[in-house]
Amino acid sequence: MTETSCDILIAGGGTGGCAAAMAACSMGLKVVMTEETAWIGGQLTSQAVPPDEHPWIEQFGCTRRYRDYRDRVRQFYRQNTPLKPQDAHFNPGGGWVSRLCHEPRIGWLVLQEMVRSEHLDLRLGRVPIRADSEGNTVRSVMFLNMATGEEEIVHTKYVLDATELGDLLQLTRTEYVTGAESRQETGEPNAVSGDAELLNVQGITWCAALAHDEGSHRVIDRPEQYDKWRAYKPDFWPGPLLGFDVLHAHNGLPVKLPLFANDWYALFPYRLIVDPAKFEGYEPHPVTIVNWPQNDYFEGNIIDETPEVVRQRLHDARQLTLSLIYWLQTDALRHDGGVGYPGLYLRPDMTGTEDGLAMAPYIRESRRIKARFTVTEQMVSESANPGRDRALEFKDSVGIGSYRIDLHPSADGKNTIDCATVPFQIPLGSLIPVATENLLPACKNLGVTHITNGCYRLHPVEWNIGEAAGLLVAYCVQQNTTPEAVLSEPSDYQRLLTLQGIELEWPEKLG
Repeated sequence: MTETSCDILIAGGGTGGCAAAMAACSMGLKVVMTEETAWIGGQLTSQAVPPDEHPWIEQFGCTRRYRDYRDRVRQFYRQNTPLKPQDAHFNPGGGWVSRLCHEPRIGWLVLQEMVRSEHLDLRLGRVPIRADSEGNTVRSVMFLNMATGEEEIVHTKYVLDATELGDLLQLTRTEYVTGAESRQETGEPNAVSGDAELLNVQGITWCAALAHDEGSHRVIDRPEQYDKWRAYKPDFWPGPLLGFDVLHAHNGLPVKLPLFANDWYALFPYRLIVDPAKFEGYEPHPVTIVNWPQNDYFEGNIIDETPEVVRQRLHDARQLTLSLIYWLQTDALRHDGGVGYPGLYLRPDMTGTEDGLAMAPYIRESRRIKARFTVTEQMVSESANPGRDRALEFKDSVGIGSYRIDLHPSADGKNTIDCATVPFQIPLGSLIPVATENLLPACKNLGVTHITNGCYRLHPVEWNIGEAAGLLVAYCVQQNTTPEAVLSEPSDYQRLLTLQGIELEWPEKLG
């Protein structure tokens, strides 16, 4: 067993964790960041999810460091791939879900350079297994080194929980919420009536990088659960889950979403990360990310379940994605009248895995702290703010974000919830637990509800949350103060955020 000490421990090297580490290291603090997988970056890399962003992202609406990330990704393509001439804001992969669809591998390479610092001790392949606290103060966290089996204790002044499921909240006994709150509790129009529903947690998705070599035959082995998923039809779905009949996210009406089409509205171009038309001198096979309604896994929850149950459900999620790919290769009715696309094949080189599936599942919803302030639907939804082009102002803002309230089907059988929002802010009060004094959330585990998680969980917002949390604990260490004290008078801390390139409010005009 080894023991070390640091100023700030960041558990989880995902999108928020990386942003927190960069921010804290910029203040000269000694930082330890752990990550369970072999890649830092979370949604952007190990989970293989091209960034979901808002329409103003090229001009404003993100932190300086997040913009630097976007610029570096584009520069990497310019310097290392034979691209045709592209404009300043080119979309590397060309997918229509984002203006920056790119290979997960490239995101990982860029982030490794961005987080490099003499102040950072980065530890991969570590899982938190225990925490020791004194009263409301976390003193240390124990990790398991999965490569060696050794236990490592990290003593720290502050802990940032940037894990994908809010694991440190459970280990430190920080008060948290899971599932869906009741309408009686939050007043939210889309909240559940009656009692809160602990199992009403959004499904996960095990993404994959999928290429297409027209005319070839690259069919994978038949997945062990293929018969199960081939016959699976959720009660609320218009047909079998493995099919092209889906529900339109915005209006709930049945619609066909084919694999290919003559226009942009199809699955394959949706999250395209390699576009052959962008290359000079040769045409690589097109590659997309399989993160579609057909491989959303919502048969069971993975929060606060036994390890055996979690392992089985993660296995099932992988089997669903493999079954979808096999179905596309062999049984899908083609847009041209044929059957199957046998030229589809997985690209493990882009995901850093042996099979082409992502290193880790895409987890949309985690444990959430019981916070000093909780953001609810009526604060950010368009319908609750008629005539406004932005949400009501939070005087303690630590950043901004914009995305629809986008809830995927839940583990207890609840269907999609999707509604428009107005551009919003991130309040400092949502980062501060009601009791634990030296632990802060650094990703989607902040003080939001099941409903507002749907718009606070996306890439640039999670990045902003992590960056603000990293700067907050660094400020507290250097000023010998506490997050609670900063909440009562945040102006000096907000000036630090502004100097570090964090936008605290939306511009006067959003045209």
